[in-house]
Amino acid sequence: MPTGGLRPRAAEVQRRQTYERVFAAAIAEFKRAGMADADIGAIVTAAGVARGTFYFHFPSKEHVLLELERREEKRIAAEMTRFTRTSEVLPDMLAEVVRVVVAAERRLGPRLFKDVLAVHFSPSRPPDDEWSDHEIIVVLVDRIEAARDRGEVDPSVEASLSAMFFLLGLYALLTTTQRSSRVRAFMLDAFVAQFWRGIEAR
Repeated sequence: MPTGGLRPRAAEVQRRQTYERVFAAAIAEFKRAGMADADIGAIVTAAGVARGTFYFHFPSKEHVLLELERREEKRIAAEMTRFTRTSEVLPDMLAEVVRVVVAAERRLGPRLFKDVLAVHFSPSRPPDDEWSDHEIIVVLVDRIEAARDRGEVDPSVEASLSAMFFLLGLYALLTTTQRSSRVRAFMLDAFVAQFWRGIEAR
């Protein structure tokens, strides 16, 4: 019986392996030098491919970061979803969002994390890039709407705008404060508390 439709073709498997190798080499170089100063030559040497292979998979260095952003969002959204199975309390979820985003910053390193945020807010992003394309926002919107339906959040609150404002504030705090400072921890706790007070039903 033909099995061509049941398993990926060898060429596709090889293409995917090359893609992942180039991606990993690019991320390592971005961590070392930052995206702006990253050396494409160093990336392709580390990946063991020709220079043209990099551009075949990633038209620009920014496209590497867009892929990294997509993967990190998927990972963070999955953690947020798991958390909702243990608690529906919205302030707890907001604190969990802070925790998992800070963990992502720690995992990526401050330089790469800031590069990802820079491309996230870049005016050159596709014009049809909507909030519903971002899994973190989708999960947070869902939780805000659920809390609003339970009467815990003011009925006038627009969930999608609130989710975006929360993440904008969080990203701003993380990029403007020192990672290990007690001030940052205090500000993050205060930020969550203030945000919750702003949307809580009276």
